[in-house]
Amino acid sequence: MNKKKLVFSGVQPTGNLHLGNYLGALKNFVKLQDEAECIYCVVDLHAITVFQDPSDLKNNILETTAGFLATGLDYKKSIIFNQSSVSGHAELGWILNCVSKVGWLNRMTQFKDKVGKDKEKASVGLYIYPNLMAADILLYKSTHVPVGADQKQHLELCRDIAQKFNADFKKNLFPIPEPLIQKEMSRVMSLRDGMAKMSKSDESNYSRIDLKDSADEIIKKVKKAKSDSSSIPDNLKVLSEKPEALNLINIYTSLSDRSFDQTINEFKGKDYSHLKNKLSELLVEVICPVGKEIKKLLEDKSFLEKILREGTEKAKVIAERNLKEIKNVVGFF
Repeated sequence: MNKKKLVFSGVQPTGNLHLGNYLGALKNFVKLQDEAECIYCVVDLHAITVFQDPSDLKNNILETTAGFLATGLDYKKSIIFNQSSVSGHAELGWILNCVSKVGWLNRMTQFKDKVGKDKEKASVGLYIYPNLMAADILLYKSTHVPVGADQKQHLELCRDIAQKFNADFKKNLFPIPEPLIQKEMSRVMSLRDGMAKMSKSDESNYSRIDLKDSADEIIKKVKKAKSDSSSIPDNLKVLSEKPEALNLINIYTSLSDRSFDQTINEFKGKDYSHLKNKLSELLVEVICPVGKEIKKLLEDKSFLEKILREGTEKAKVIAERNLKEIKNVVGFF
């Protein structure tokens, strides 16, 4: 990847960052900043699609920023800022609301999964969330977006919106962003339920590894994680029928930067207690330093606020230039 490519991604500030955030996003963000121009956003506008306590939201924005820095993002290499500080996100979001189609949004499965039978009680913001995500990406004319399995559909919608905008106004204004998918990365699932995604909102603390967990907490959580009473199989077909066990294998694979086959060859025929011990050691080695750095950074909130202000100024330069061009194309003065 060369420096002409521009990567955009964001993380919601909705509470403690966990292992799923690290393996699914942050770890990859760090690699990408050495390969492309990168813009990383704390997406606080997305966070308020469900009610957030204002004081909690402010703290969560800073904690997410600390998480960015603690995992290795360099604010001198990458632009790091919070979404609401650049008004162009909301402005372009409205323009794209008028380009996108209701039928496209009705097909978004994540909205259906989140609201269940309470669709009538959901906020309008939650429904049109994918259009704002498209605005986040297109505002900077991003060419590449790192996505997990749960965001693929939203990026496809973004591509559809970009193509329709270009066609409607007969201008090749927006590049069609390409997905960046980690090859060996599987979704990080709950330690208590291998069919559910690891989540901040899960009531059980034992369902996830938080980035600020102590070594003792990590060891205890992995020990209590659901697995299987039989030995570890030597093939994916058998392991696929044991989702909790497969999740532990996938986490170890991602953390150790090895292939799935290498992990299976190391652990096949052994008890899951052996895997759990090795996984605990690896998690403590990788995650504990991150957690300590997050706590250290949170002791100096003025520094984190300074990083966000500097990132905002850099993001505004790009956003305002592009938005001026977009408004001209649409027909605004």
